[in-house]
Amino acid sequence: MATAPEKLAQSLRILKELQERGTSAIRSNNITRTHRERLQQNGFIREVMKGWYVPALPDEPPGDSTAWYASYWGFCADYLNERFGDDWCMSAEQSVALVTGNWNVPGQLIIRSSKGGNKPTELLFGTSILDLRLELPEPADTEVIDGLRILRLPAALLAIPESHYKARPLDMRAALAMLMDITDLLRRLLNGGHSVIAGRLAGAYKNIGRDDIAENIVNTMKSAGYTVNASDPFKDETPSSFTPRQISPYVNRVKVMWEAMRPHVLENFSAPSGAVHDHAAYLAEIEEKYVSDAYHSLSIEGYRVSEELIKQVASGNWKPDIDEEDRKEADALAARGYWQAFQEVKKSVEKVLNGENPGKVIARDHGTWYRELFGPSVGAGILTAGDLAGYRDRPVHIKNSMHTPPRHEAVIDLLPAFFELLENEEEAAVRVVLGHFGFVYIHPYIDGNGRMGRFLMNLMMASGGYPWTIITVEKRTEYMKALEAASVGEDIVPFTKFLAELLSP
Repeated sequence: MATAPEKLAQSLRILKELQERGTSAIRSNNITRTHRERLQQNGFIREVMKGWYVPALPDEPPGDSTAWYASYWGFCADYLNERFGDDWCMSAEQSVALVTGNWNVPGQLIIRSSKGGNKPTELLFGTSILDLRLELPEPADTEVIDGLRILRLPAALLAIPESHYKARPLDMRAALAMLMDITDLLRRLLNGGHSVIAGRLAGAYKNIGRDDIAENIVNTMKSAGYTVNASDPFKDETPSSFTPRQISPYVNRVKVMWEAMRPHVLENFSAPSGAVHDHAAYLAEIEEKYVSDAYHSLSIEGYRVSEELIKQVASGNWKPDIDEEDRKEADALAARGYWQAFQEVKKSVEKVLNGENPGKVIARDHGTWYRELFGPSVGAGILTAGDLAGYRDRPVHIKNSMHTPPRHEAVIDLLPAFFELLENEEEAAVRVVLGHFGFVYIHPYIDGNGRMGRFLMNLMMASGGYPWTIITVEKRTEYMKALEAASVGEDIVPFTKFLAELLSP
């Protein structure tokens, strides 16, 4: 007779097979009751609603939403395709979000289907799906991305109400910038006689600096006998103009976000104290803060470190030949990596103090920081040398966050654009706040993004004469909440004020 561990292993093999087939939403009829109950009792699956489950982490504490947010989009695709077949698609608003690279988990996902029930289906952690009973668009107006049925951009832009331009300006500006050839859009406007929508789109294109497209819309509609008055649906003027060249929607989003957030940073963050004249004293002060900085930065990431351990690894008194499962030794590896990276960060700070452009310095040096941060783990055999080769090659999820970082395919375009923004930014306060936020928003690595973001923040602090600043583990909840407000709510003010208060005497 099989033992309990052997039985659990059998159930886990069944779960593994389902996941390898790409199944995110596990129906009760996908797996026998015995296996289902065994996996649920041991914490390997979690019930979303009656008869539907998702994979979970057995050591995930109650209330931890990480596994759910990580499986959210896959679950929705499986569930909706199982329930409605081909008879559904997402709302125009959600379609625009996804096509422009906004994969954040929504509080409520709105879909349309001729079989819809016009009532919400409650999911986990306050999320839900609202299926509206509406006729579907023509098949040519939809496309499928990762199992999710969305409206194509021209069809979505016709259906978007004016209020959404004000509610989600980043999504809408990124969407308009993506559609450089408006032939299909014009055809839809003419065939439907949509003079009001044409005026709204013309005004929107004027807002993002594409007067040529705006005039094309107005003149084409007028030539067909329609009266069109351009009307800007956005609440504010666009912070930047878009070129006719096709650019990644992710890059457009980050650029618009940067320009939109700049004024709020400048309004809520103190002016820099100016250039640092005594470089040696500044670097000595950084060195004095090392132990406290390492303790808090590593503790924020969940490592169990003490000041004594940090001092030991800094002096070289550590053992790299470890058992991968030994938590204490893993903490020592993290501490050693932090010390090694810290030495490189100080070199970068010195370059900035000597007048080098901070954006160019971080673009050139961040890879070295990262390699030093995880070098000890390679030496111990926990990571391979290939893990230090570059940016992530798979999805990554932030613990308990509704923010879904950009797809790994986009990172290679995003990082150069992000560093260019830092390079061209004249205000040190903006480099500090948006430098840290932008880096963790992109999340270019599988691990270490928070530590790298705080290093980057302090490099930018040096560029404005601000002191090296430590975010303490006691403020972790407030810190993460402020980052979430910026990532999901597009509100940078809480994070700006959070960092500004750290500088207050």
